[in-house]
Amino acid sequence: MRKLLGILILLAVAAGVVVATQVDWGSLQRTATAKQDWADVKIFYGGEKTAFLTDPGVRKILDKYKVRLNAAKAGSIEMATQLPVDGVDCLWPSNQIAVELARQAGRPVLSDTNIFNSPLVFYAWRPVTEAFLKTGVAARNNGVLTVDTLKLAQRVQQQKRWKEDLGLDVYGALKIFSTDPRSSNSGNMWAGLLANTLNGGNVVAAADLPKVLPEVQAYFRAMGYMEHSSGDIFENFLKQGMGARPIIVGYENQLVEFVIAHQEYRDVIRDKIDILYPAPTVFASHPLISLTPNCKRLEDALQDQGLQALAWKAHGFRSGLLGVGNSPDVLNVGGIPATVNQVMPLPEAAVMKRLIDALE
Repeated sequence: MRKLLGILILLAVAAGVVVATQVDWGSLQRTATAKQDWADVKIFYGGEKTAFLTDPGVRKILDKYKVRLNAAKAGSIEMATQLPVDGVDCLWPSNQIAVELARQAGRPVLSDTNIFNSPLVFYAWRPVTEAFLKTGVAARNNGVLTVDTLKLAQRVQQQKRWKEDLGLDVYGALKIFSTDPRSSNSGNMWAGLLANTLNGGNVVAAADLPKVLPEVQAYFRAMGYMEHSSGDIFENFLKQGMGARPIIVGYENQLVEFVIAHQEYRDVIRDKIDILYPAPTVFASHPLISLTPNCKRLEDALQDQGLQALAWKAHGFRSGLLGVGNSPDVLNVGGIPATVNQVMPLPEAAVMKRLIDALE
């Protein structure tokens, strides 16, 4: 009996070896994936991710996960608090604060996962950069341009003028143009960073609002028309030139993405436009907010390692995942640091909401 049991065990082990060595487990996994139904996922997304979502390489990876997107562009604050979300599976804004705002607005938030990170930056025409360098507002270190956020805010408060004070052939008072903070995340983030700056460089708490709100309100009242999308203001910045938009607020990835997609303009961009990093700045995270279980498939696809690498190399989005590096060497775009170190947090969501509501 013992001998028979030993033979049976040997046969079982041998069979296991054959299965382990001969069966194509990858084939079985691919077959299971192939049998998986397609998921039609409806989302609202921030305008700065338009080129990314229409990239054929990205679409190919989404196809691998059998995800079909029904995607509509919207401002981050707008999607989190204003737009109807019946039938919408995911929201993909550009700031973690939008997650809390969505909850406060009664959105059925199931979960949120950070996909990318983008530091808030300034884009300026070269003469503006040179004027800032000359007056000590900006500095250049190892090829990276930084702007002292406090000094810049003070120049705006002092109503310095482009021509009379900076010697530029531009009409009017010094302004840093942004999107509308009531609907778009980059404008919202700039409002929060500006408020922190005017609060002595300290993160604004509820008790600080009476002191800083009047100054922030005055700043945005003087702006005039403001675009509702980060993509729109960047496009108008490039098209309209220095006279209309000497300097704007945007995301780091926007210039990177444009240069990579339009190699024919690389030299023009290099010679005429600069990317400047506020010191301090704030980070835009890009959380995918799940409103329905159907969003899970898209969440998995967006965390694919190949997609994350493509997002940095072709679109300038820094990874939101641990262990994924972002080397500027693969971009072939000058003035991009490997890491952004001078960063401060935005005010908490409740304070940001009061700040933005005061700008209505």
